[in-house]
Amino acid sequence: MTHPYAALTPDCVLDVLDSVGFRTSGSQFPLNSYENRVYQVGVDDEAPVIAKFYRPGRWSDAQILEEHTFAAELVEREIPVVAPLQIAGRTLFEHQGFRFAVFPRRGGRAPELDNPDTLEWLGRFLGRIHAVGAIRPFAERPALTQQTFGSGPRDLLLAGNFIPDDLLPAYRSVVDQALQGVAYCYERAGTVAAIRLHGDVHGGNVLWTPDGPHFVDLDDARMGPAVQDLWMLLSGEREERVRQLADVLAGYEDFCEFDPRELHLIEALRTLRLIHYAGWLAQRWEDPAFPHAFPWFNTQRYWQDHILALREQVAAMDEPPLWPV
Repeated sequence: MTHPYAALTPDCVLDVLDSVGFRTSGSQFPLNSYENRVYQVGVDDEAPVIAKFYRPGRWSDAQILEEHTFAAELVEREIPVVAPLQIAGRTLFEHQGFRFAVFPRRGGRAPELDNPDTLEWLGRFLGRIHAVGAIRPFAERPALTQQTFGSGPRDLLLAGNFIPDDLLPAYRSVVDQALQGVAYCYERAGTVAAIRLHGDVHGGNVLWTPDGPHFVDLDDARMGPAVQDLWMLLSGEREERVRQLADVLAGYEDFCEFDPRELHLIEALRTLRLIHYAGWLAQRWEDPAFPHAFPWFNTQRYWQDHILALREQVAAMDEPPLWPV
């Protein structure tokens, strides 16, 4: 079967931008994105713009517009999030079968996550984002749950022909142990608030400038615990992560109260991300861009490493949570 993105030719990209009033110069190049297709497109006598083509069938129009509305709320409060441009009062468009949005181009580099001042700065803006995110919930977007990021992807992987037969028993055993560990972490945390999140705060989704960070790509925005937007900023040995967490929270709590019970969820969320990521690759494997970009998926070595990573997470979830000092 021909994938829908096969019709997204260079001429189509330019036609789409022309359809909403941009006089394109003809220059374009793809940016690093696999879930959607994203291009920087030149515009005559103006700065280039970024055109984002939403993956067909992933989000409904209402879910995409919730993302746009959330971004606009943040920009209105002078929080540095890159929001889609409003053109004739709209942010979401359709042309030649593709839904798309247009964003201003923002430059920047990856943040220095080993710098305490950088982490505190990021924490301040994440606190501001979450203060807005807690005002009201998403009505259309799904939540980050043990089912959507855990048992759902697991079931998809087991139903497909992705895991080598000789590794299936080991995968079944360890993924079930991992999900039991996740459930135990959630039990220890108790009832924690679910708020609107950025959803995917890692170094690639933060552009650093002399004026500070710009947060990009709200495509994974959803309801979930606040710590989901914090834990991916942490790396290294336990002592390093404790220090980094303290730096992030020093800025975060200037604007938003953090519930320390959510620290029980850090390793659980890391585990869910591992399971979800494997399921995401399997779900998108029919897209020709995925075998090309991820040739190691579906190999014996990948699944051996994945099983080992889940075993390490089972152990990590038994450890005491990180407590900033």
